[in-house]
Amino acid sequence: MIRSPASTSLSRQKLAIAMVGLPARGKTYLARKLSRYLSWIGQRPAVFNVGHYRRLRFGAGQRSSFFDPADPAGSAARAQVAEEALDDACAWLRGEGTVAIYDATNTTRERRATIARRLEGEGHRVVFVESICHDPAIVEANVRATKLESPDYEGVDPDEAVRDFRARLSLYERAYEPIDEDALRFIKIIDLGRDVVLHRIEGYLPSRIVYFLLNVHAQPRTIWLTRHGQSASNLHHRIGGDASLTRLGAQYAGNLRTFYDEQWRLHGEIAVWTSTLRRTIETARDLPVDAVAWRALDEIDAGVCDGMTYEEIRVSMASEAEARAKDKFRYRYPRGESYQDLIERLEPVILELERIRTPLLIVSHQAVARVLYGYLMELAPEASPFHDVPLHTVVELQSQPTMTTERRHALGPRVDLPHKFRASP
Repeated sequence: MIRSPASTSLSRQKLAIAMVGLPARGKTYLARKLSRYLSWIGQRPAVFNVGHYRRLRFGAGQRSSFFDPADPAGSAARAQVAEEALDDACAWLRGEGTVAIYDATNTTRERRATIARRLEGEGHRVVFVESICHDPAIVEANVRATKLESPDYEGVDPDEAVRDFRARLSLYERAYEPIDEDALRFIKIIDLGRDVVLHRIEGYLPSRIVYFLLNVHAQPRTIWLTRHGQSASNLHHRIGGDASLTRLGAQYAGNLRTFYDEQWRLHGEIAVWTSTLRRTIETARDLPVDAVAWRALDEIDAGVCDGMTYEEIRVSMASEAEARAKDKFRYRYPRGESYQDLIERLEPVILELERIRTPLLIVSHQAVARVLYGYLMELAPEASPFHDVPLHTVVELQSQPTMTTERRHALGPRVDLPHKFRASP
């Protein structure tokens, strides 16, 4: 039997997320965060930002008058780019995409009805995500941190930029109609997660999105990623295991304590997470804080290959070595895990990373650190096995609303491995 779009199973429908809200309320920040999260749980998302389309079509630097609903030319131009972005979102869902995030103000009932008709008419589920901010401090921070860095105000005096943006904002406020349509599925995010209101939200993926949004905040913070100090397994080039630190590994643990003390003087309290394996616990043992041990942070499970060297695998399990070389991301050790499996295992850690507001030091393992680094730097999941996270190095990531910056601290002692052992698990 041929099913109409309206009768398509919820589990088989593709998902469109339409952002709603006034400017400087965190819509684009939430859209970017959602896209990253959905990508890391195996979806194929894409963000269609109407502001980006506007700048491509009409150039950056448009002043507040361009956004006046009473200006026919400006209204026509904005409607044109909004439709272009919606066309591309529909094309993405008709093709390989599984989630389209339509990032625009969408502040009127009429506009939201148009979006719902278009997307539902093509057989897609539509969830509106409205970002509401009652806290003027959050709005002011968003204006200063994001809008003044926008291409629209490049080279403009900051005070003049603020005045113009506030004029633009007042134009949107006149026409803004908060979501109250019973026919729509929606999630209201108030003050970036202080309160969340749900209406007609059902299904696996929307439910995961809700849980993710409950944990998101925009507060800048620092995250440090490091592997454990050199272990006996590292020394003998063996993968997995639960070995203790070597003399050099213990020296790194001491250097990490010194580094921690330096950062504590700059940042105050710093939380520490480790895996449950001996080498990470020993690395963090001298830190002046009780570390939280996560089993989810344990190294990738090498299955029957645990304790072997890569040379031993190549000689005795040639087909496994070949399969791993062909697709390192999806390759699963016999009775073990793949990087793809590891990403799924790390989802609770990722959600807690989004929630936590204090500075955080994570002492883990190479594969785990690679995955967390890729997530925090918004890199493709498939690239995870190839990120460079050397021993005895702390990767410092500064998370900001618009970007994450990186700095590396080589603490020593230096560990030189033969070239063929440098690309470990």
